[in-house]
Amino acid sequence: MSTPPLSSAPPLPAPDHAEQLRDALRAAAFTADGCLDLLGATAYAALSRAETVPALRATRGGSPLESLVRLFLLQRPVPHERLRAALPVDECLADGWLVRDGDELRATVDVRPYAGDGGEDWWIVSDLGCAVGGAGGIGTAPGVDRAELVLGVGGASTTLAGLTVRDPAGSALDLGTGSGVQALHASRHATRVTATDVNARALHFTRLTLALSGVPEADLRQGSLFDPVGEDRYDLIVSNPPFVISPAGRFTYRDGGMRGDDLCRTLVQQSAAHLNDGGYCQLLANWQHTDGEDWRERLAGWVPRGCDAWIVQREVQDVTQYAELWLRDGGDHRDDPERYAARYDAWLDEFEQRKVKGIGFGWITLRKSGSDRPAITAEGMAAPGGAAAGGAHQGLVRPPGLPAHARRRRSAGGALPARRRGGAGAGGPAGRRGPGARGAARQPRDAARHQGRHGRRGLRGRV
Repeated sequence: MSTPPLSSAPPLPAPDHAEQLRDALRAAAFTADGCLDLLGATAYAALSRAETVPALRATRGGSPLESLVRLFLLQRPVPHERLRAALPVDECLADGWLVRDGDELRATVDVRPYAGDGGEDWWIVSDLGCAVGGAGGIGTAPGVDRAELVLGVGGASTTLAGLTVRDPAGSALDLGTGSGVQALHASRHATRVTATDVNARALHFTRLTLALSGVPEADLRQGSLFDPVGEDRYDLIVSNPPFVISPAGRFTYRDGGMRGDDLCRTLVQQSAAHLNDGGYCQLLANWQHTDGEDWRERLAGWVPRGCDAWIVQREVQDVTQYAELWLRDGGDHRDDPERYAARYDAWLDEFEQRKVKGIGFGWITLRKSGSDRPAITAEGMAAPGGAAAGGAHQGLVRPPGLPAHARRRRSAGGALPARRRGGAGAGGPAGRRGPGARGAARQPRDAARHQGRHGRRGLRGRV
């Protein structure tokens, strides 16, 4: 298919010689395992915290792998002649993966090794500046409006990948694909993969990710929510949507542009019309805790008729913590203090008007069972206002009708550490210990089990 129309940002690479580039990356051991072996545990862990100095010290030798780590992960210029030993340089220049900088070459995009859940060597392609560069929030890519940035793999991405049911499927939809992480995973077990995003640049990055990783191209469609797929139905729908509850839709990759948690609610409510019988919809979400309303009852009301549901709350933050998290993510703490205060105030005004006292982070699994009495289970893993509780799903139970493998498995993607996008599953920006790592040593505080709006217990068997 033709490349989706792009914005006024600089041109992105073409995938014309992706196979040659992939062969070169693999030959140099520019893989998740290869980079870990090169950097060692200390530098590897530091890179997960977006600290690059130890990795720079570990890549002083000039080998092909060291040159590629500096080029793509540390985003430093590398001498032209040194890169000739590692890459098909002429093709990479012609296709736009590289640009000249005097006698040196620079990468135009972030290329990050990623291990598939079947042991495959994959690579995730995303914007520069969104995976390294310190703990000060998202970076900037040259010439790209920050609102259009496309992030790479992070804690939220790997959380969703680990949660997803991997039964063989005739069709799968990755709604809000970003850089294509979920589409990549779906390619292993779905005959037909469709990937959508409102951001045309994201669709191009997905195309690059799939081409570089050597998997078939997905059906790429631009648009919001289910608009691009019309009346199509799927065996599996996965979504890491722009779930951040914010007073203004500043960043396409994170802000849904609807009031409160309406985007996640709409996605859940519309999903049934796009599922085949027995199909699954699995997504990450944020939701509001409002005065006088039990969050379990509120989210149970989102579930469409004829669907079983399992809703897990990973963490709750109060409104000040939540605002600060996403202000830091946007780099607002480095801005003018008065502008920062005004944006902070706008978040709190929005929450006050809607009587919001906290925000839940978590994930939702739906199965289109067709039952007149569906099983709906909503349960929490942290007390309101508490920190993240780790060991996700330890001690939790699943509702009948959902298979055991619908629970969360160990993080599926063995990605070289990136700056983690915070949010559901991740519980905020996190390090290499895994999705939701801030509380990884703690046990769940609250395994409260919601009876379901139909009065059924809806819970059987420990996971």
